[in-house]
Amino acid sequence: MISVATIRRLEKAARGAARAAYSPYSEFPVGAAVLVASGKIFTGCNVENAAYGLCNCAERTAIFSAAAAGARKLTAVVVYTPTRTPTAPCGACRQVINEFGPHARVISVCDSPARLDTTLDALLPGAFGPRSLL
Repeated sequence: MISVATIRRLEKAARGAARAAYSPYSEFPVGAAVLVASGKIFTGCNVENAAYGLCNCAERTAIFSAAAAGARKLTAVVVYTPTRTPTAPCGACRQVINEFGPHARVISVCDSPARLDTTLDALLPGAFGPRSLL
């Protein structure tokens, strides 16, 4: 169970991370914060590139930062988008979340009180992952 205080910290971190986004093409700054098993929070923002296929989403940036620090188990992912309704992670991000947190809580927040609060299991049922290779 993740405390309300921790969820608030994650939301604040995700909103803050969006301020560092490099999004000159989409003008859609996204921030993410991930909670790992140790209780540490890692953040990330979207980073765009003129060669669009080389862009990286905020969720993956945060997860890759956590993985680079040695974290291998995600507990929660919070995504902030500057929209009126919450935006769920894209398919590529769902797949990466699955790699490190197949049962992670996923919360999407935005510029209104609306929110999406679910789990990766619900967002990516029947996922292909490490267990599929056994």
